Amino acid sequence: MHHTAPSEPPWFRQVGRSQWKSFFAAWIGYVLDGFDFVLITLVLTEISADFHLDTVKAASLVSAAFITRWLGGALLGALGDRFGRKLSMVVSILLYSLGTFACGFAWDYTSLFVARLAIGMGMAGEYSASATYVMESWPVRMRNRASGFLISGYSVGTVLAAQVYKWVVPALGWRWMFYLGLIPVLVALWMRRALPEAADWKAAVVEREQRPNPFRPLFTTRARATVNVMLAVAATVSLFAVFTPLGDGHVPVLSALAAACLIAFAVQLGGRRGWLLYVSMIVTIFFAFLYSWPIQALLPTYLKTDLGYDAGQVTDALYYAGFGTMAGCWLAGFVGDWIGTRKAYAFTLLASLVFVFPVFAVRDSLPLLGVLLFVLQATSFGISGLLPRYIGGHFPTHTRAAALGFTYNVGALGGAVAPVLGARLASSMDLGHALAVLTFAGTMIVVVLVGFDVPGRLGRLLDPEGPADHLVLDEDRGPAPAAARASAD
Repeated sequence: MHHTAPSEPPWFRQVGRSQWKSFFAAWIGYVLDGFDFVLITLVLTEISADFHLDTVKAASLVSAAFITRWLGGALLGALGDRFGRKLSMVVSILLYSLGTFACGFAWDYTSLFVARLAIGMGMAGEYSASATYVMESWPVRMRNRASGFLISGYSVGTVLAAQVYKWVVPALGWRWMFYLGLIPVLVALWMRRALPEAADWKAAVVEREQRPNPFRPLFTTRARATVNVMLAVAATVSLFAVFTPLGDGHVPVLSALAAACLIAFAVQLGGRRGWLLYVSMIVTIFFAFLYSWPIQALLPTYLKTDLGYDAGQVTDALYYAGFGTMAGCWLAGFVGDWIGTRKAYAFTLLASLVFVFPVFAVRDSLPLLGVLLFVLQATSFGISGLLPRYIGGHFPTHTRAAALGFTYNVGALGGAVAPVLGARLASSMDLGHALAVLTFAGTMIVVVLVGFDVPGRLGRLLDPEGPADHLVLDEDRGPAPAAARASAD
């Protein structure tokens, strides 16, 4: 008698109830993250008018949140590795929500800049904690989907922020946008109060009763601890000076000093076998931000100044961009699980290059601009939904949150450079052309770095025995099923 094998249930039924609950709690955190973070880009022109700021100085307010991200990512990531992903998520959302609320009370450029520093620290922790939490909770062969779906929450937050901007700012002024940023924190904390801990982290840490300390290499001796504290202070002060008038005339020297300090941390945290992986991953992420953040930060300014759009038209254009990013994140998850993370990332970015210059050539048709923005953001910014999956696969469970948090958020300084660089380029060409050039050049570099997995290849030069993908063949949980291994690069 012939027996047919039972058909496999749909993928969404293979994700358990507690795994879906974990996902939605983290996803809501990302929605709030996106909402809080992009508020500054929406009201940049209003703030500039109130505080009498030029374009470069106003753009530095976007950059401010990136200055402390490296520190927030490392500290809150280490908290997640040692005490669990849940605690790190809650601390992160409290930090960036309070920072957003404080922005509403800013009385000048400096006070607003300082509040943005707090937002940067919290956002950094949110990224590392939520990303590792969801990926370590979901089935192995669906972790590209977990990554892409999670990052889509950021886009939802940006769309909500654009809608609130249209309702609130014309009637109440820009400060109320920041006051409202505090309200949703109660929802996120309620969602996270009774969540299960990430399965991989429990298996690697709780069940073995071994609490990792990712910062141990920085404090092996009193002398080394002292030097590293001095390096942390030097890096933070240098970055602060670079993006404020304090560093006028000394930006190249200060930038080099900050880079040297951060690379020194990367070398120590990576150790003898991992330092090259850490440094090359930071470089890759830096360029990933350099290609994507000129548009993220300065698109509202471009629409209002170069195209003369009013608040309603800006909101409509941002809808197209936000939904495009969201759709791109969802698509990235499925394509990543289908053909592999690296191939999905590189091929989709290549496709995005077709749309970069046309977006900034459209001037008289909002519907056409909207469609082009949708497709560009889906293939360009949306594919970055795979970044947590790509980065996380290079690091083992017991150091994943700290390693992802540090490398991602140091690399995120590319997002601090991007709007300032875009504004400076706009002094010699129109803003739209400057944004297109930066986006195109940065995308080409990332295609090479990710497509050829340059960080992974360099890492294996020093650690030939290291797994190619820790999230598929996890050293703490044994070999993954064959189907899962087939989905990896």
